[in-house]
Amino acid sequence: MPIVKDFFIGLSNSTILNETAKEIGPLLGAKKVVAGNTIESLIETTERLNNKGITVTVDCLGEFVLTTGEAIKAKDQILEVMYAMYNHNLDGHMSIKLSQLGSEFDLELAYQNLREILLKANEFNNMHINIDTEKYDSLFDITQVLDRLKGEFKNVGTVIQAYLYKADALIEKYPELRLRMVKGAYKEAENIAYQTKEEIDENYIRLIEKRLLTAKNVTSIATHDDKIITQIKQFIKDNNIEKDRYEFQMLYGFRSELAEEIKNEGYNFCIYVPFGDDWFSYFMRRLAERPQNLNLMFKELTKPQSLKRIGIVASGVTTVGVASTYLVKALRK
Repeated sequence: MPIVKDFFIGLSNSTILNETAKEIGPLLGAKKVVAGNTIESLIETTERLNNKGITVTVDCLGEFVLTTGEAIKAKDQILEVMYAMYNHNLDGHMSIKLSQLGSEFDLELAYQNLREILLKANEFNNMHINIDTEKYDSLFDITQVLDRLKGEFKNVGTVIQAYLYKADALIEKYPELRLRMVKGAYKEAENIAYQTKEEIDENYIRLIEKRLLTAKNVTSIATHDDKIITQIKQFIKDNNIEKDRYEFQMLYGFRSELAEEIKNEGYNFCIYVPFGDDWFSYFMRRLAERPQNLNLMFKELTKPQSLKRIGIVASGVTTVGVASTYLVKALRK
């Protein structure tokens, strides 16, 4: 349902709704897919996953960073999380958006912030730092910063979005880096990206297979699609791909039973764990990928404690939820 996807992507870009959502905390079902908004809740979640033999990659949620002060604040929060993970001896690494560090108004500032993070990561058992991809418009800046850093640091990597026509070239460019393979969650033009699910799935599988045969570092296979997972497992078996050259990865709060099943089969497994006050944009993008997740929102909305806490402040966000439900129902008729 492309109209539904476009609807939620549009909401994720709303500054007003994002600011409103911060005031009420991760409600409306988002707390099912966001590990709270405190470091304590993040540590608790990570420890629980580690105890199951699952590693994590942590995303300090952040949108609409427009000033140097906001970028430095985001960097400091990331460093605080890294220290907490190291201090608690947790098995995990960081996933960071370059826009959080100031790239949309000062690319050099973002580079210096990220370099500071990588220098500190070297002190924390050489913790891996992943540069998450964002909109296509930001791809050039991301690769430019990555190219500057990869010669100095061995613990930096990024994400390949399979719906982009440029994905092939990026895999060939970075065989020595740890890469996460995803389908892609943003709306992009037809001259930039594949548009249909069939095309994207086909390219995603092809790129993963290509990467597994040519990579000199870990490949993170990030998908909740059990059919694709089954196909990749068979490819790994047929080609005798060593276990330490790949891992499967899923988002926190999605298909948890399948994640544990894959881990129990002996595969390396990582959960992408977001946390923080800026949960709204993240949650809207997850709804864009899977509108069925609206059930999470409305189960939470019907709880008396949620209604009491939301009050007037959340009226705008609640309206979004109601409008979303009617839209999805209408499109299913």
